[in-house]
Amino acid sequence: MIEISHVNKWYGPSFQVLKDCTTSVAKGEVVVVCGPSGSGKSTLIKCVNALEPFQEGQIILDGIKVNDPKTDLPKLRARVGMVFQHFELFPHLRIIENLCLAQEKVLGRSHDEAVAKGDKLLERVGMKAHANKYPAELSGGQQQRVAIARALAMDPIAMLFDEPTSALDPEMISEVLDVMVDLAHEGMTMMVVTHEMGFASKVANRVIFMDKGEIVEDAQKTDFFGSPRSERAQKFLSKILSH
Repeated sequence: MIEISHVNKWYGPSFQVLKDCTTSVAKGEVVVVCGPSGSGKSTLIKCVNALEPFQEGQIILDGIKVNDPKTDLPKLRARVGMVFQHFELFPHLRIIENLCLAQEKVLGRSHDEAVAKGDKLLERVGMKAHANKYPAELSGGQQQRVAIARALAMDPIAMLFDEPTSALDPEMISEVLDVMVDLAHEGMTMMVVTHEMGFASKVANRVIFMDKGEIVEDAQKTDFFGSPRSERAQKFLSKILSH
């Protein structure tokens, strides 16, 4: 579903943020990307749907070459759901309107079709009762569940999550992770940048560990948690799992 091959990215002439990154995500697979701050995790995931350009290598998404100048990027992004750290909902639109906008503008659905789809997905993430509220009337966890529903409204072939719980209060994290766990169990192809190791050990098929722009480990979940090969990953896990 997602093939990342020898991707290199620089900011300016000298700062290399991604170094020869190669990995792949199969259909229905859940891959968690973790690592210390500044390791390139978020940059890598944003390259997958061309929110970040990269200078070398290639990314192929369901047979479409992301960095081909001929690729229709808005159409490509419509097929890949993206959930950000800070929700990114339109504050001046009601929740149901947030879900309808791209369906109508990008997919060409009628307003009634978009509302029906939006209602169904809000119910799925436990937010149907809030359809006519504005984002500011919701908690962070509720807004993030709406953001997931909005991404799903586009019928994506894969979902990318960029630290979806890092801006949330601790008690709100589980309500978002529960929705993500359900998605994983339904067979959604997912790439998730997160520090939530409980989520990783529960639903990930594989774990990618990054450090200083490089993929240091790309291992099955049991191998990664059981016996990480690199000293850097061992150190990271010992710090993150000791609390």
